[in-house]
Amino acid sequence: MADPAIACEGLTYTYLRGTPRETVALRGIDLVIRAGEMLAIIGPTGSGKSTLVQHFNGLLRPTAGVVRVDGEDLWGPNTNRRRARQRVGLVFQAPEAQLFEETVRRDVAFGPRNLALSEDVVAGRVEEALRQVGLDPARFGDRSPFELSGGEKRRVAIAGVLAMRPQVLVLDEPTAGLDPKGREELLARIAGLHRQGMTVVVISHDMDIVASLAGRVIVLHEGRILLEGAPRDVFARDAELRAIGFTAPQATRLARLLRERGVPLDDVLTIDEARRALKPLVGGAGRGAH
Repeated sequence: MADPAIACEGLTYTYLRGTPRETVALRGIDLVIRAGEMLAIIGPTGSGKSTLVQHFNGLLRPTAGVVRVDGEDLWGPNTNRRRARQRVGLVFQAPEAQLFEETVRRDVAFGPRNLALSEDVVAGRVEEALRQVGLDPARFGDRSPFELSGGEKRRVAIAGVLAMRPQVLVLDEPTAGLDPKGREELLARIAGLHRQGMTVVVISHDMDIVASLAGRVIVLHEGRILLEGAPRDVFARDAELRAIGFTAPQATRLARLLRERGVPLDDVLTIDEARRALKPLVGGAGRGAH
């Protein structure tokens, strides 16, 4: 089993502590994220998802508990938090809103330049990061980021994080607001990064994305982990998901509906799985009709 990339032990976080508006956002979270894993975090609005991932690179300090990156306590007395933060790249919702430089190349270079790297090293990182997200540096490098499509802007923003060479990439609602083409292109790039060995954590409200990408899912509810496991196992807990306002992916719901009508179909997670499962049934029905 791979070593932990990130480990949370008893992680608790309280907003506005000691004030009349005090709110406990996380309550004793125990979570291990393994190196090379693709993890999805789901849950209702206000369940603590974004608060949780902001602890992974030290943007928030736990009220109680410990967060370790590569075994190092992020808030230990001898921890170099700047270096630790570089190991975990966090891409917020609508990251394209943070683009500000005149060209794509300069925007992606902003982070590495702040590391006091040589210009040759920065240029190499920019080229590599743009290629990782499927943008040709020769074609896109000198363009204004504000002239790009929504999906291209999103990929530039992710390239800016990748140029920092993180070991873990955390994406908060990466496909929100994208058109279908931009969504599919970005999902393909995220899957590609994972295949190259990167640890990826995705927050999403889209259960179809979760079903197609994730190897493991955790469900947060009211600051606690409600469910955890492989997507097929988590989405089988239909009653518990519906109780917090979530439903299974479309393909899973379709399979259950057909099963209720007598079609011998097991649960499926994705549309491709549904097609493969239905093909012999439809083919058999067609042969019988002749």
